Amino acid sequence: MALGNIVRKIHLWVGITCGLVASISGISGAMYVWQPEISAALNPELLTMKNIDSLEDAVFLKTASSLTTTHSDSISKMFLPYREQQTISIEYKNGKTNYYNSENGQFLGENSASIVFFEDLLKFHRTLLIPKIGKYVTGTSTIIFLLLILLSGIYIWYKTYNTTLKNGFKIKWKSKKKKFNFDLHKVLGVSFFIPLLTISFTGAYFTYNSYYKKALSVLDSKTILKQETQNKNPSSFAAVLLDSDKSYHLRAIYYPKDANDNYRFRYIESRFKTQGLRKTKELAVSTNLKTVSLTDYRNDATSNRVASQFYPVHIGEIAGIFGRILVFIAGFIPITLYITGFRIYLSKKRRTRKFPA
Repeated sequence: MALGNIVRKIHLWVGITCGLVASISGISGAMYVWQPEISAALNPELLTMKNIDSLEDAVFLKTASSLTTTHSDSISKMFLPYREQQTISIEYKNGKTNYYNSENGQFLGENSASIVFFEDLLKFHRTLLIPKIGKYVTGTSTIIFLLLILLSGIYIWYKTYNTTLKNGFKIKWKSKKKKFNFDLHKVLGVSFFIPLLTISFTGAYFTYNSYYKKALSVLDSKTILKQETQNKNPSSFAAVLLDSDKSYHLRAIYYPKDANDNYRFRYIESRFKTQGLRKTKELAVSTNLKTVSLTDYRNDATSNRVASQFYPVHIGEIAGIFGRILVFIAGFIPITLYITGFRIYLSKKRRTRKFPA
């Protein structure tokens, strides 16, 4: 069997199977792109503050310290203002999530149905809500979509139109349904090849991040940069919390699950600006307030710096509003390719039955 026929068979059968999972992931991902704006619009009493621009980081940190003192051992996680959330939220060990005014710590309310919807949507996007193996189903399907469906599709397109490339981008809008369906499949496939390739490659990272980092380690210099550890012996939890870094803003605190666990402080360079590179810092402190580890984008290995950009690239935020619009549209392309491709398959099958070889 000729290589071209083998590639077409791969494109067909892998597309019909794994293409469906990729389509579901694409739609759920597209829906999640506008989560910040929709959540803020539906929950202004929980997520927004009128005077947020006039508040400094010291105010947020002081409120976070006060809330920690008040709720002490019942806290699992605390999230400070970041992206659409201008308030402070606390996830408790009993599973509840409450929101508080980031200036004075006043209770604002519990998690709303719309916020929970987007939390569940993200879980569905990453795992299809299948326990334990769900992330491997989506991650593997994404890799197959990347390596077999997209690459075989571009190969077929190039072999067909390599002498007249412009014809590969044409859609005859007034042609018969079969021809229009075929044109739509080929044009959408080649036009969104790069965006879909990028989204698939970065999406699989969240399942197979250890393998990605191992591969990216070839970018690292043999000289390992030493991370500077600040505040090695703080006098209290509040001292760690209030220890400000002008380069970063504290966005989340993960509290110890037990006496052997650590506090984890996650920092971000920009609270509300989403365009550009994602620069972060993470500090781990033991329950007896000893610094366990510190990673900082400024001094991190090249592989980790690159890996930290997979999320903003995957959701388009690295390119601002244009990138998010592109990812949103691209999210609906796999299901369109799946439907048009399946119609092409059915059309050929009916023709084979009508005119057997």
